[in-house]
Amino acid sequence: MPDRTDDFSHLDGAGRAVAALAGRPRAAVYAALVLLIATSWAVLGMMAIELARVSAPDAVGPGAALLGWLPRVEWPAGLAWFVQLCAQPVEAGAGRAGRFFALAAMWFLMSLAMMLPSAAPMMRTYCEIADTARAGTKPVVHPIVLLAGYLAVWLVACLAFAGLTAIVSFLSPQAGLAPARGAAGAGALAIAGFYQFSGLKDACLTRCRDPFSTLFARWSDRPAAIFRLGLAQGVWCLGCCWALMLVMFAVGIMNPFWMALLAVFALVEKQATGRKFQHVSGAILLVWAGALLVVSMESGV
Repeated sequence: MPDRTDDFSHLDGAGRAVAALAGRPRAAVYAALVLLIATSWAVLGMMAIELARVSAPDAVGPGAALLGWLPRVEWPAGLAWFVQLCAQPVEAGAGRAGRFFALAAMWFLMSLAMMLPSAAPMMRTYCEIADTARAGTKPVVHPIVLLAGYLAVWLVACLAFAGLTAIVSFLSPQAGLAPARGAAGAGALAIAGFYQFSGLKDACLTRCRDPFSTLFARWSDRPAAIFRLGLAQGVWCLGCCWALMLVMFAVGIMNPFWMALLAVFALVEKQATGRKFQHVSGAILLVWAGALLVVSMESGV
């Protein structure tokens, strides 16, 4: 009986497209990354615009006036409620638990938007190894499993960031998602600045810059092992970037302009070689922290 390659002709157009994508793990994971990043940025952009309208412009931080130039559109009612839940939980009629999970969801969207671009080289490396293994007729775990492990780490981290946001809001109810001022803002910048010079930062950055060695050394055809490998890569990424996320407290947690800048910064930092870029950025953050502290002391803020 002659061999026959199934062309999925019995399926409709959408079914054939899905079948073809399922047989190409590299294309599938790239499509998932692009979709997650694009969706996250779209939702965060709408949230920032809505936040600037339901509360003071200072709630978004520097550059909030630029959002007013965008055309007014009718946002989904659920999005407006979600923004209010994050910024004004009392008016939204939600309790502490409701606001905590809303903040966690907001931070997770920010993590998707800011961290996934810098994780793309890691995913590409895995796909290249997987293609080589598949060419040798070896079993391969789908890259989505690796991505799931990576995102699981950031999901847990976002619970911590949400808790920190809730604490800051409790101690300073008028702050909300607005930029932290005075010693609080300077402290966030100083922590991020000093961490740029730490040995732990160097170790994590080294692993992020060379994912091949880790992925190849711990290669497995078991989904659980690949998920744990994704967890490990997520931990290294979190070790690189957790302090940079604190900068969002100093510039406005929902500031889309700084989100984009930090996303580019994380991507460049993981692609750079040596420590010059890392140390220069740390020095800038420390000078910024000192200037913010001096200005706040002079103004009595």
